[in-house]
Amino acid sequence: MDFVLEKSALNGEVRIPGSKSHTIRAVAIAALAEGTSHILSPLDSADAHAARRVYRQFGACIDELDAEWRVQGFGGSPGTPADIIDVRNSGTTMRMALGSAALMPGGGLAVLTGDDQVRRRPCGPLAAALNTLGAKVESTLGTGNPPFVVRGRMRGGEVTLEAVTSQYVSSLLVNAPLAEGDTVLHVPLLNEKPYVVMTLDWLSRQGVRVEYDSELSEFRIPGGQRYQPVDRPIPSDFSSATFFLAAGALPGNRVGSLGLDMTDTQGDKAVVDYLRAMNVSVEVDGDAVRVTGGSLRGCEIDMNATPDALPMMAALACFAEGTTRLVNVPQARLKETDRIHVMRLELEKMGGRVTELPDGMIIEQSVLHGAEVDGHGDHRVIMALSIAATQVAGVTKVHGADAVDVTYPGFGDALRQLGGSLKAEI
Repeated sequence: MDFVLEKSALNGEVRIPGSKSHTIRAVAIAALAEGTSHILSPLDSADAHAARRVYRQFGACIDELDAEWRVQGFGGSPGTPADIIDVRNSGTTMRMALGSAALMPGGGLAVLTGDDQVRRRPCGPLAAALNTLGAKVESTLGTGNPPFVVRGRMRGGEVTLEAVTSQYVSSLLVNAPLAEGDTVLHVPLLNEKPYVVMTLDWLSRQGVRVEYDSELSEFRIPGGQRYQPVDRPIPSDFSSATFFLAAGALPGNRVGSLGLDMTDTQGDKAVVDYLRAMNVSVEVDGDAVRVTGGSLRGCEIDMNATPDALPMMAALACFAEGTTRLVNVPQARLKETDRIHVMRLELEKMGGRVTELPDGMIIEQSVLHGAEVDGHGDHRVIMALSIAATQVAGVTKVHGADAVDVTYPGFGDALRQLGGSLKAEI
């Protein structure tokens, strides 16, 4: 499917769906818990469905009710899957499930794979850490990437892990408390710290203890713990809201994003601060964040904590006076695509003046125009290019728009609801 877009003013309000990151953590923890959990208002998307499917294969019973997933957990002892586990496009699920597979009792074996993008995403440091802790995790191709074969149960121990992605640390934090022994985790490098803060908040809420320092560089995880069942709603997703927050910042637009909690642990709420730094008017009113377009101004933004926001911020920067530098985010090259490279390629097709850095991008104010662009199978690239297309002359066609289903199946409808000229072509 392709999106075909033309210039259009965006005005109104849109309700933001549930957080992918929260939903996947909720599914994993509910499955690892004893008893019945109630996950309220979960994200209904391909990545969330992948997590649900994987933990069913480990033995959790998950019923889909109206606005609720009811989960009967397996109490920290995953069963041996009857078939290969396919996480499809969900990198978060792959990393989380690797840790859970390392909790299978002796004799259990699991094979985990995913789609072409996931098979290119590195997991070697996590696999090595799990092996140090007593499990046996092998990359079938010897690359440190999926597919993986997992045997045995981690016992605990002491391990050092450089986390180019926070998902390595989150996987260990969620799963290591269920090992028999204690775990000490040293993390000399940690990108995307807010996602680890989110994980720690989940553990605390569900009765699991972890000691850690203020820099999140050392974690002491007592073994032999158990999760309490989950019973909470899933917060709305600031990563998905980024596209409509940015849409409101474009000249002539006014967009309200509803359902957002500025006290939540999600790192992408920092996008509100990024917009203010670019001279944008932002009003927070309860769970509504309303953004009014005006004269954007370039600036420098450290995006280490918010790599998912890079595609939209890169597109938005093309409309800002002067120069914008998006820096300290090398892990953006390790997502569904190399987002730094891909966003340069596609914005240049629209007339963007963009320079790649090893860890970011430099974007000059540009006069963009409609063009045929490729979404590269990356949901965030597709949505960023689509928002930019509503502000430029001519027709823009975004190829491969189906990938928005990974996190935001309703994106096209929401954009049209605001007045966006968007047609879907099969």
